[in-house]
Amino acid sequence: MAIKDKNILNRLYLVAGCMSVFAILVLVKLVNTQFVEGDMYRAKGEERVFKTFDIPANRGNLYDSKGNLLATSVPKYDIRFDAVTVNDKDFRDHIKGLCESLSKEFGKPASHYNKVLRAAKANKNRYFLIRRNMGYSQYMRVKNFPLFSFGANRGGLIVEQRTVREHPIGKIAERTVGYERQDDQGYYTRVGLEGAYGPFLRGKEGKRKKQKIAKNQWKPIGDVNEVEPQDGYDVISTIDVNVQDITHHALLAQLEEFDAEHGTVVVMETKTGEIKAISNLGRTKSGKYYEKLNYAVGESHEPGSTFKLMAMVAALEDNVIDSSYVVDTENGRVKFYDRVVKDSKWGGYGEISAAKAFELSSNTAFAKIIDENYKEDPKKFVNRLMNMGLHKTLGLSIKGEGKPKIPYPGDKDWYGTTLPWMAHGYGVALTPLQTLSFYNAIANDGEMVKPRFIKEVKAWDRTKEKFDKEVINSAVCSKETAKIAQEMMKNVVVRGTATNLQTDNFQIAGKTGTCWGNYGKDREREYISSFAGYFPAEDPRYSCIVVIHKPDKKKGYYGNIVAAPVFKEIALKVYNDIPVVDEVTSIITTSKLVSQSYEAYYKKSRKYKTIMPDVVGMPVMDVISLLENMGLKVDVRGSGNVKTQSIEPGVKVKANQTIRLELS
Repeated sequence: MAIKDKNILNRLYLVAGCMSVFAILVLVKLVNTQFVEGDMYRAKGEERVFKTFDIPANRGNLYDSKGNLLATSVPKYDIRFDAVTVNDKDFRDHIKGLCESLSKEFGKPASHYNKVLRAAKANKNRYFLIRRNMGYSQYMRVKNFPLFSFGANRGGLIVEQRTVREHPIGKIAERTVGYERQDDQGYYTRVGLEGAYGPFLRGKEGKRKKQKIAKNQWKPIGDVNEVEPQDGYDVISTIDVNVQDITHHALLAQLEEFDAEHGTVVVMETKTGEIKAISNLGRTKSGKYYEKLNYAVGESHEPGSTFKLMAMVAALEDNVIDSSYVVDTENGRVKFYDRVVKDSKWGGYGEISAAKAFELSSNTAFAKIIDENYKEDPKKFVNRLMNMGLHKTLGLSIKGEGKPKIPYPGDKDWYGTTLPWMAHGYGVALTPLQTLSFYNAIANDGEMVKPRFIKEVKAWDRTKEKFDKEVINSAVCSKETAKIAQEMMKNVVVRGTATNLQTDNFQIAGKTGTCWGNYGKDREREYISSFAGYFPAEDPRYSCIVVIHKPDKKKGYYGNIVAAPVFKEIALKVYNDIPVVDEVTSIITTSKLVSQSYEAYYKKSRKYKTIMPDVVGMPVMDVISLLENMGLKVDVRGSGNVKTQSIEPGVKVKANQTIRLELS
């Protein structure tokens, strides 16, 4: 019995010892949790209830060269109601006034709001939606309604702000304006000017603390942010919306006329390299056209006969020919190894000068000129092209520039026929903007300037950074060679392949281009039509290139028929400064792309956002977007168009200043 009792006592001692050890471990853990890791666990607990959220900054505005908006950020507000934080007395005292105010603002009966708000109160709803996507002016009115005017804690008002990027000119130049998007991993997708100048436009995010009130529902704490967001800078582009409007519609009409697959046009200021217009339109399966891709910047392709200018300049610079050099086009068919170069004119042109070959765009003449003078040393020809910088990209700020291709002797794709085929624009590849830059250099007596999309970056009325003319190549050729090439391009229009471009008021200089868009016996032939040049020829102000892919061959495919008329229409309207609307909003309809013009939109406002524009007569929704982006508080009375404005046009305004608009 004693042994049995002893065994029981041993077991009790063991259990007591284990419990003591367990108690000590618990005590150690408690002490460690409280004093050693306490801060960490308290922070984690607070994170579950409180969290700091980023507040996106308003992106800066993107303007054209004359102050018209290309892209702007418009604030939008969602209003919700926390029925729990509002005490019963305040709710009873102010529910009637709140419902009447909501009814007047949003059009639903006061009884509707009385019913849903009382239900939210009874159900202890802490995140009841009142209204989405409100503008700034409407938000300012709503936050001063009865009960809501008490703020977040006492009044139960929950305000969620975000910004929406809007393009006042709609689909026109959409790819050039572009966008900047950030994914969940923080990586950016950058397109066009918005992407290229995102660091300027982006601004700095703010911070705001919120409290978790339900699953995936967070309520802001207080009415102010911990860190206020800083708006991005404004970017002033080189684009001119007048020229852009002309360019867009001239290209669109021709694409529709010839049922082409896609096309692009670029208009550049000759001396400075400023891009005044760039239009890129592609066709959908249903036959509509829209800004699909930036073909001008990103699409490298064989240029065809527009490359004859480069070949001519190279031969002139190397002194292997002069403009009077005579070449026999034979019967318009010349064989090189197993391939035949053909002229568009059956029977050829006989014996003609190099200058005449350029005017008539003779393939056989150019193939023979280059082959006869460089076949013993083809590197000499290619090196000349490279000295002119044709193998390099332009180094554009806009992402996605296509790479040029200039084959070199010894490359795996260099054949016996490569040299004569390069002479008339095959086997090489350039983007439309790269081709235009060379033509622009010839108009500049040999100086090649970098195409430029941006003039300056501004913070209100202060210039933060300015972008000036940048010279890529001070002399792609001698001035003497440039003068000879200029005369040849004039004669293309006077008596060559582009006589349909002649005008009474000024002269155009340039070169037509027509090339195959595909190869192979089993493929149906497709074409690329182009025209590149400048105007006025006597004193070049603008250079321009038009490239149209895959026009309907039954309607036409030669460069002078398809592309050149677009160039002429743009040149006439720009040169004569025909009045056009300042802003255009474009939409895609069930037929073709349709444009709706708002003649008054920003028409009288030519300065930046510290100067009050004249908004009388404009639609109120357009005015609100404009003025809110100037940092003004807008007090709207009435409906319709603006009848009077409390701040006179031309007056310098300040941020958060209030303007009252009386509407008709």
